[in-house]
Amino acid sequence: MIRVSSKTVAIIPAAGSGIRMESKRAKQFLSLDGKPILALTLEPFQESTVDAIILVVPLDDLEYCKKEIVERFGFTKVKKIVPGGKWRQDSVRFGLEATEGKYDLVLIHDGVRPLIEKRLIERVIKEAMVNRAVITALPAKETVKEVNDLRDVVKTYDRKRVWMVQTPQAFRYQDILNAHHKALKQGWEEATDDALLVEKSGITVKVVEGSEKNIKVTTPDDLELARFLLRS
Repeated sequence: MIRVSSKTVAIIPAAGSGIRMESKRAKQFLSLDGKPILALTLEPFQESTVDAIILVVPLDDLEYCKKEIVERFGFTKVKKIVPGGKWRQDSVRFGLEATEGKYDLVLIHDGVRPLIEKRLIERVIKEAMVNRAVITALPAKETVKEVNDLRDVVKTYDRKRVWMVQTPQAFRYQDILNAHHKALKQGWEEATDDALLVEKSGITVKVVEGSEKNIKVTTPDDLELARFLLRS
């Protein structure tokens, strides 16, 4: 594989409403040991070798994010804050389009994974220099079964071949943009994993081992776990 330029942008989709958090405030803005979750997520990207950050947030929170997160915490690499869409897939596409094709590599990372570490970001970037698509994931610790609508087991997977996917995920700009536009054209609307769209394009996806700490905060229990991990 030919090595490409390292000019990199990180797209941080953080436009969800956080229904499962059972909070009046969107989960990405909840406090985690004195800082908004989104601010904690942005910190390692600010300190990393990425050249720019595109932040995607709810339309009503654009000004809040600009003043209370980006300006307050000095995230100079955030070049644009754009409104998200109905689905995560829409928000990522809006972030991609906001880059205007100025970057060679695109990292996509969930705004509610606040314990991402700089060293993992750099490992993903390094792998993405020689592979067209890279994801972070962890090998499954438990047996995974597929069930039908009646909760009858229809298939049991070989645990040694199953990995639990995380973010960041990294792609060549044109690959991921084309994949999102193809998905839009063909009516795929609710993809929760960007790599899936790239896989549908026939591109091989490389796995980099992620981190046990890199959890996604979606429920009150997740928030407590994140607080424990942060303090430890």
